[in-house]
Amino acid sequence: MPTFSEAQLIEIGRQLLSAAGIPESEIDPVALHLADANMVGHDSHGVMRLVQYLQMVEDGFVRPGQSVEKVVDAPGFAVLDGQFNFGQVIAGAGLNLAIEKAREQGTATIFMRNCNHVGRLGAYTEAAALQGFNALMAVNAPGPGGVAPFGGIDRRLGTNPISMAAPSSQGAIVLDMTTSATAEGKLRVAFQKGESIPEGLIIDGHGNPSTNPADYYNKPYGAILPLGGPMMGHKGFGLSVMLDIFCGLLSGSGLCRTDLPRGANGVWLHLLNIEQFTPRAEYDQWMETYIASLKGTRTQPGVSEVLLPGEMERRRRQEREKTGVAIPDETWRQLTELATKLGTTIG
Repeated sequence: MPTFSEAQLIEIGRQLLSAAGIPESEIDPVALHLADANMVGHDSHGVMRLVQYLQMVEDGFVRPGQSVEKVVDAPGFAVLDGQFNFGQVIAGAGLNLAIEKAREQGTATIFMRNCNHVGRLGAYTEAAALQGFNALMAVNAPGPGGVAPFGGIDRRLGTNPISMAAPSSQGAIVLDMTTSATAEGKLRVAFQKGESIPEGLIIDGHGNPSTNPADYYNKPYGAILPLGGPMMGHKGFGLSVMLDIFCGLLSGSGLCRTDLPRGANGVWLHLLNIEQFTPRAEYDQWMETYIASLKGTRTQPGVSEVLLPGEMERRRRQEREKTGVAIPDETWRQLTELATKLGTTIG
């Protein structure tokens, strides 16, 4: 597998997006976000997505150059219409607006509709946390999803991820999780590598458990299970339903839409300005006590330490800054094929 540095991954994104005629101002929000996902170990949300994104541009679902419009704008909240530009462009604008409002009002809620795949949610909430905010971000799939309801077989839900982040002296604590048993992109990575997946993540098109990611992509289509799998999936299912209602209905993105491709998002972003709720020094003191308590627990056999949410990503970034990011051969084949199609070269 070819290996690349972060700078090289960014340049790959820039070359492909530029060759596809994407407006210059919209290239870096996408290219930097995808490379960052690779660097923290979430290859499912990394440069492999360029093939999907640019196909969606060709199909007319992603509409570069469209402006992000304020449909509702009040001191502490807003609703944005992204007009189907790149998700990273829209979500970046939403985050900037939320920070501006939360600095003034103490809290801000931003909903975004007509938005394409925003990428790794943890990147946005972490950015907010590092600026002194507690952050929550969630998205739903107003169009086709790949997750079956608890007890069902057919695809009815998106993976509907949620992220929460809070600042600490050790870097932001970042929860970033799907309400499904796995992210679709992780299945795609395994599929491209020809690897099997753990039990309890998907079912085949007949409702049978499967460890073959091909059963998700090949007809009859299988489905991803809700978080908790076959035994406890009612919990993930319930959370996913509520995120559909918040992110889909309140944003105006809708639900069960047949005019959208996989990857469209309804977005809910909420920020809390810590200093307007409690003194920051007091917050930091309690956070230090809390982290020490969690880290100080005795560990189970075979476990060397307790890791906080987001800590694994920080360590993976440090590791990949030294070793680079290995791109699966099939992913690289698709990217070079795309480059040829666009009349450019990469790598």
